Amino acid sequence: MNIDGKAWRTIWLEEGGRSIGVIDQTQLPHHFTTRSIASLDGAAEAISTMVVRGAPLIGVTGAYGLMLALQADPSDGSLAAAFEQLNATRPTAVNLRWALERVRAKVAGLQPAERAEAAKAEAGAIAEEDVAMGASIGEHGLQVFQQLAAARPAERQGQPFNVLTHCNAGWLATVDWGTALAPIYKAHRAGLPIHVWVDETRPRNQGASLTAFELGREGVPHTVIVDNAGGHLMQHGQVDAVIVGTDRTTRTGDVCNKIGTYLKALAAHDNGVPFYVALPASTIDWTIGDGVAEIPIEARSAQEVTHIQGLISSGSAAGQLASVQLTPDGSAGFNPAFDVTPARLVSALITERGVAAASEEGLKGLYGNA
Repeated sequence: MNIDGKAWRTIWLEEGGRSIGVIDQTQLPHHFTTRSIASLDGAAEAISTMVVRGAPLIGVTGAYGLMLALQADPSDGSLAAAFEQLNATRPTAVNLRWALERVRAKVAGLQPAERAEAAKAEAGAIAEEDVAMGASIGEHGLQVFQQLAAARPAERQGQPFNVLTHCNAGWLATVDWGTALAPIYKAHRAGLPIHVWVDETRPRNQGASLTAFELGREGVPHTVIVDNAGGHLMQHGQVDAVIVGTDRTTRTGDVCNKIGTYLKALAAHDNGVPFYVALPASTIDWTIGDGVAEIPIEARSAQEVTHIQGLISSGSAAGQLASVQLTPDGSAGFNPAFDVTPARLVSALITERGVAAASEEGLKGLYGNA
């Protein structure tokens, strides 16, 4: 994707692979900065503090984290310890475990001296596959949008196609293109008039900060709304479709995504608005059937609820980021990071292999008995 005329990915190799570079997403949208990571601990810290975030990008970062660990110590013990340290950083997103298991399987049977280079090659392959999957998801989603736009009443033909999205599932959540935003980028570039309602997505505001940042740089018309406005817009016919990403999808089509997604799905169902989920194969957890009962939900710091980060706009500290307390002293906060949307509320899953019903049969139709 492009930022000020320059093509960027979210993660890249530096120093011939002795370190990795990433975009520091905790500084967006006000400051665009990058960070170099040269150790296992650095990779784990970047994932846990959300310097990098989004299920696919977390997986790629974890894969490169194993590479960095094996550069320092290629022994069996180092491999096992690094796997556990990285896997514990974000428990909900299944892509992380998937990528770590893939790299571990690639290097486990090799001589220690060969492991770091093999890990680098496998992590690089995972990254390139992620880019290709995002582009393919975009193409399949574009077809869905075009069909929905063409089916609108005659008086609405030519008007912007209004899409509502929650959290950030764009290129900042992946290596490039994204998942839920990929069809939006493809539609914009194909000339389909499109407008995006961007949920702010409290408590970390990934919609207001990250999705709006992406869409603005791409030139996609968009409007930031408070999280609770989506149902109102749907009641008044101002949403043609909802599309979100996912951190883990069960084999039966239940979808785990950023907290608040379930409420959007309920509102969409009540108002007859199609609700789509975009995902790559790496986000499917074939071992789980009941998402509500079986997916572990990460509880993050209550400070993300009680405080908010923003840009100081005036005075001697203008231009600096600051954290501001929202709640009274002594008020507790609770911060579940995700919720689960049952498959019955999902109109379809948009994957790199095509569009499927949110069901075990639908997913097996695309992936077989994976």
